[in-house]
Amino acid sequence: MSIQTDLQNCIEDMIDDSRGILAADESSPTIAKRFASIGAESTEEMRRQYRSLLLSTDGLGEYICGVILFEETLAQSTNNGQSLPQLAWSNRIVPGIKVDKGLGDLPGAPGDKITFGLDGLAERLVGYKEQGARFAKWRELYPITSHNPTPLGLSANAEMLARYAAQCQALGVVPIVEPEVLMDGEHDINRCHVVTEKVLRSVFEALARHRVQLELMILKPNMVLSGKSCPQQAGTDEVAERTLQVLKRTVPAAVPSINFLSGGMTPEQATENLNSLNQGQAPWQLSTSYGRALQEPALKAWGGSSNNGAACQAALLKRARLNSLARQGKYDSSME
Repeated sequence: MSIQTDLQNCIEDMIDDSRGILAADESSPTIAKRFASIGAESTEEMRRQYRSLLLSTDGLGEYICGVILFEETLAQSTNNGQSLPQLAWSNRIVPGIKVDKGLGDLPGAPGDKITFGLDGLAERLVGYKEQGARFAKWRELYPITSHNPTPLGLSANAEMLARYAAQCQALGVVPIVEPEVLMDGEHDINRCHVVTEKVLRSVFEALARHRVQLELMILKPNMVLSGKSCPQQAGTDEVAERTLQVLKRTVPAAVPSINFLSGGMTPEQATENLNSLNQGQAPWQLSTSYGRALQEPALKAWGGSSNNGAACQAALLKRARLNSLARQGKYDSSME
């Protein structure tokens, strides 16, 4: 098959009007924190058991179209020897891979961050594709302060995302482009609105410079929200209205799907906000690429014990189903 065919087939397998993406790509330090919250030790074997449990959930493919895996998980197998990417695809869930190598400070722009990992990316993508990954994900992070993100922060992060996306498409791997404006801070929704608009504008300018095919990528942005520490928290309707306004000003209609990150929202908030977003009119599919907002109830139900496998899977399936309903604007909080 040609590279173009690989890209098109992946998009067709991942985009419809009812399913979303499960982000299960927590780095080793992040998943160690998650496991610590339930009193479980984060060993390679425990991580394998947990992620195998998630991917073997019967019926998950009805609500989940893709899963973002950590590099370690891509090489792991189930107890019966089936690779975890194969297990995902047996459920009609397309396997993908997080390819960035973490964050550091951006020199010359105090307070801004930059993501590492472009060196050797082409070679790694070839290997990941051989292991079964069909799409990739790269995140750039934008803290909000009185002076961040700076103009340098905007341009440098956008350039990284565009270079990554172009490299992915050159090798037949669909890129998920993730510019995340952080919820952390005391800023109000107006400040998040302004920053998110600047971020997305800079990202799509960079994608155009690098000739990224917008029809063959997925955008993973934040919603426009009040900062976590802001005393005045915007309601669900305002979040949806502001988010759609920013997207319509910045994201070309050629992008087939916008899969929001949950970024610190509770599972219920993430579902409610998605439902409100799908009450409006938009030229894109509006879906999810949730990590904690999908996994948190499942992780608590599991508790690190093999005896709780069924409860873990039931909790995951419930949240996936509720988000599928929200994808269609059919969710109601009474369903919780």
